[in-house]
Amino acid sequence: MPIDFTAIDFETANGSPASPCAVGLVRVRDSKIVDSLAFLIQPPVPHDWFHAGNIKVHGIRPSDVDGAATAQEAISLMLGFIGVDTLIAHNAPFDMGVLRATAAHVNAPLPQLSYACSLAISRKTYNLESYRLNQVAYAIGHEEFDHHDALADSDACARIIIHAADRHGAEDLGELLKATKQVLKPLLQ
Repeated sequence: MPIDFTAIDFETANGSPASPCAVGLVRVRDSKIVDSLAFLIQPPVPHDWFHAGNIKVHGIRPSDVDGAATAQEAISLMLGFIGVDTLIAHNAPFDMGVLRATAAHVNAPLPQLSYACSLAISRKTYNLESYRLNQVAYAIGHEEFDHHDALADSDACARIIIHAADRHGAEDLGELLKATKQVLKPLLQ
């Protein structure tokens, strides 16, 4: 099994995990980025309000999501892109929580997917003062990206996993997980 996965990153409108306003997905095949998908999402009611702090982080405003994909449409588009891939996210419990909470809120069934966390893998791979996404990305030489843009963040996450696998001499995701003492976790609990 080569290094194959889909990196995912959400931005949320507020503190609710059921308030996605943007998603970025990056597909990796044989340690190479081969495809991506990103779009804005209308957070579902009643989680459709935007907190000023969240707007300050990602710059997405309520008017930006007018006419964007509904949460139901977003789940369908994401699952079509992901297929049966393993998901990877930086601080994966957050992103998996957004996916689960949003799907539950709009009664969209999720398949039994597995995921791993690039933050946890980074902590076992690099010796850094901070393991925030942008700091790890800078450490591997990926310095030009728009942090808190969902596509840029999922792209950085993908590059971190590819770099970490190379650093550990891992030929597949299983070897990388073993080298970093991580395990795949089920999306559905």
